[in-house]
Formats: sequence, C-alpha cells, structure tokens
Amino acid sequence: MTLLAVIRHGPTEWNESGVVQGHSDIPLSPNGRDSVAAWATPQDLGSFDWVASPLKRAQETALILSGQPARADDRLIEMNWAEWEGMRLPELRAELGDLMKAWEADGLDFRAPGGESPRDVQNRLKPFLAECARDQKNTVAVCHKGVLRALYALSVGWDMTDKAPEKLHDECVHYFRLDAGGAPRPHLLNHPMTESPSAYGGS
Repeated sequence: MTLLAVIRHGPTEWNESGVVQGHSDIPLSPNGRDSVAAWATPQDLGSFDWVASPLKRAQETALILSGQPARADDRLIEMNWAEWEGMRLPELRAELGDLMKAWEADGLDFRAPGGESPRDVQNRLKPFLAECARDQKNTVAVCHKGVLRALYALSVGWDMTDKAPEKLHDECVHYFRLDAGGAPRPHLLNHPMTESPSAYGGS
C-alpha cells in the first residue's frame, strides 16, 4: 500500500481577506508563516517524499514543515479560477447569487469563465497518483483547497452536487491510500497538526 499525505498551505493575505487566488502566486502572510511554524508535523512524514505545488504559498509551507525545499509538481497547482481570480467572495456572490447553489448545480463540472473544473483537476491528478503508486513511495503533497477537494471527491465518488460526506479541515494532514493503479481511497482524514484546527477562506 502506498500512502499519500495531503496538506493545504498556510494562510495568505488573500485568504485572510476572502479573495479568490487560484493560479495567482501569493506568498504566505506573516501570520501564515507564524501559523505554519507552530504546526506539529506527524513524525511518520519524515520518511515520506515531499512534493508541492509550484506556487509560493505551497512551497513556503513545505519548506517550513520539512526544513528543506520540496520538489515542485505543476499537477498540484490550485484550480484555475481565471476571470474570478482577485475577486472577493461578496463580489462573486453578487455575480452568481448563492455561490454554493451555483457550484452544486454543476458539481464536478462547475468552472469559472475560462478556468478549470474540479473534474479537470482530477484528470491532471490521476497521472501523479499513478506515478506515486508505481514507485511505491509514500508521499507528502503540499497543495491547495481545490486540489484537496477534487482528490477527496475522486476517492469517495462524490460528484459535488451536494455537501461533502466529510468536511476536510485546514491545519490537518489528510492521508489517502493508493492502489496499484493509483486510485485513491481515504485512509485517515483530518489528522490535526494543531490543538484546534482553524479554517481560512480562499483557495
């Protein structure tokens, strides 16, 4: 069995302001760096191979947690929100109405104009998962909320047209087991790295 441990990056100023980030390359905020430095990384991850999205917020998080630069993999980059990047959530709601209802209407195929859908993210993740399984390397992937949700949906067959079967918390490690072909299944979700995991907005 191969394990994939997924960690969402720490907070950025855009997260703290409720701004949609997507591919925008926003670094951790000063508060975000302090928060990540206070996380308690599970000891077992010391033997894992570390990889991260190429975006600064994920690379910084991986460096703080592991003490060394992580290999960048473009397939772990956040979902592309295209025209909606840089917008605040109230602006999106003004354009779309109830954002969650708009998302749930299309589920895995919901996308910003010119952007990606969660299904697109799943399709670029599948070769990455297959490589981890082929190499039989337990791996830590430091990435983004949209990537984690797409992976979780793939692992449980969730079509995103309703609420998630289980809420995924920030400041946690989410373990998935990969079969020989790279198909993921939940192994241990929401393993906390702080005493009281918090949530922060954005992507």
